[in-house]
Amino acid sequence: MRYIIWLLRAVLFLILLGFAMKNDQPVVLHYFFGYAWQTSLILVMLLFFAVGVCIGVIAVLGKIFRQHREIDTLKHELRLKNKLANVGDINPDIP
Repeated sequence: MRYIIWLLRAVLFLILLGFAMKNDQPVVLHYFFGYAWQTSLILVMLLFFAVGVCIGVIAVLGKIFRQHREIDTLKHELRLKNKLANVGDINPDIP
């Protein structure tokens, strides 16, 4: 199974490498106030992909932190209920 995963990774890498090599044409990005940036197409695509991933991760972080807080409060409530349940128990060892 490990070899199949490594084979899939190698195939994916070769496909992406070929994609990058085929898209190396220069492109010009025009900004405001006459600024322009000339670079290869694959760098522009990689940059926008990385920015999109960062925005997606930041969008999900709020939900993850909220769930983490909720899990902590539920664990605290569970510990408190277990502690209260043990206090009311009668010890059968004591006559």
